[in-house]
Amino acid sequence: MSMGSSVLAPPNPSSELPDDYVPLKTWISIVGVLLGAFMAILDIQITNSSLKDIQGSLSATLEEGSWISTAYLVAEIVVIPLTGWLAVVFSKRLYLFVNAALFVFFSICCANAWDLNSMIVFRALQGFTGGVMIPMAFTIMLTTLPPSKRSVGLALFGLTATFAPTIGPTLGGWLTEAYGWEYIFYLNVVPGAFLLASVWFTMEPQPLQLNLLKKGDWWGIFSMVLGLGSLQIVLEEGSRKDWFNSEFILRLAVVAVVFLTLFFWIEFTRKEPFINLRLLTLRNFGLGSIVNLALGLGLYGSIYILPLYLAQVQGYNAMQIGQVIMWAGIPQLFIIPFLPWLTKRFDIRVLIGIGVVLFAVSCFMNAGMSHDTGATQLQWSQIIRALGQPLIITPLSSVATSDIAVGSTDSGSASGLFNMTRNLGGSLGIACLSTLLTQREQFHSNRLGEAISLYNPSTRERIDQMTQAFMSKGIDAYTAHDQAIAAISNLVRREAYVMAFNDCFYFIGMGLFLSIFAVFFLRKVTISGGRAAH
Repeated sequence: MSMGSSVLAPPNPSSELPDDYVPLKTWISIVGVLLGAFMAILDIQITNSSLKDIQGSLSATLEEGSWISTAYLVAEIVVIPLTGWLAVVFSKRLYLFVNAALFVFFSICCANAWDLNSMIVFRALQGFTGGVMIPMAFTIMLTTLPPSKRSVGLALFGLTATFAPTIGPTLGGWLTEAYGWEYIFYLNVVPGAFLLASVWFTMEPQPLQLNLLKKGDWWGIFSMVLGLGSLQIVLEEGSRKDWFNSEFILRLAVVAVVFLTLFFWIEFTRKEPFINLRLLTLRNFGLGSIVNLALGLGLYGSIYILPLYLAQVQGYNAMQIGQVIMWAGIPQLFIIPFLPWLTKRFDIRVLIGIGVVLFAVSCFMNAGMSHDTGATQLQWSQIIRALGQPLIITPLSSVATSDIAVGSTDSGSASGLFNMTRNLGGSLGIACLSTLLTQREQFHSNRLGEAISLYNPSTRERIDQMTQAFMSKGIDAYTAHDQAIAAISNLVRREAYVMAFNDCFYFIGMGLFLSIFAVFFLRKVTISGGRAAH
């Protein structure tokens, strides 16, 4: 009878589930946190196309308005490495929920800022809370998904990391033109509400470990915050303040060197550091971080340079700039769904190499621009870039985290370090590009100026032709002559700028191309079945 009962008894559903089964509740949680990361990364770039409107509304100068972006970036890059440890102290669910709520609140505050100072404070607080969501999305993906499903999670994370900054200027330009700059901040409200709901209802409550605060690595945290924050300000503001000719930048640079050196010494010698820098000594994680640094240079550098070219040389407005950059974003939506399939069937190192080459080629294509290069001519380079970016970020994340076990205590450190290197690469790249653009424009202006001399017969002939053209419009001879010289001067300056922008794209392309050497030394990782094999 007992045998009959056991035979007729319904099977236990849980026993029939495969080991790599992921419940719907977990997927909702992952989608929610990835949406949060998307918003946080989007807000890095979304204000760039609207800065003139924001500055005008707040009565700020161009230099003062630059702090609207700098404040967000400084706060974000400081909090990213701290997130892994703080999530353990306050529990992932509570820490993420509170910061997501504050991010939405400070976004609304930014939209209602009454002057520049209030905007800078709110942007810093927005960056400090939004920065939490980037590594937390990566950490939750690493700790909740089995190895066989990681490729799907990493593909989704790749969408946030590459698509968000690419689409940022487009979305920001459209919202500013259609509704006003305030709506680039109100945009966070609805996705933020979904994030809060998904975190609250799908993530399991965990006990707080406030006792960790007593034995926290406070000297390491203090030195990291001061050093990394100072470095970020130097990188963001250095070009505007003529680098080390500014006493302010020089002092911050010294602070950055001293405290970052102290930070590395503390973290490598302390038994329980708040972030495990020893992960950088792991072959795949360390080399992957180098490639990620180059990706940050290419990703944020190209988004910085191309809008400048379109605005200064082509005279495009925010909406038109967004429409050009859109071609580097939209195609990614059609590529990313295939990435889990590709990573399981091809050598991941090959995919990364192809992605880097495509991204570099797109930059080299832009290194041959002329003053006639506009939206139509830039379309193909943008599409090639869109093909390359997803092939880097998702496979690279798989390789870099291949040595991090599911549920490992190092997941938080790995997430913080990996995301920080990409943002730091972007900051380093923009700082270098800003300086390079200025210096190369001056260089090309001088070279062109030497060729276009008033003692050159061709130059005098061209001035005479332009003078006659101005006089035919009713302008007196003296004024027409001055306008002809001014027009030639403007042409020289325009051509010098175009050549300088070309040099900047060449610099980005070479930075990406050189990172391929790191790809060659990555250890092979094959994703198949239920686990990652090395």
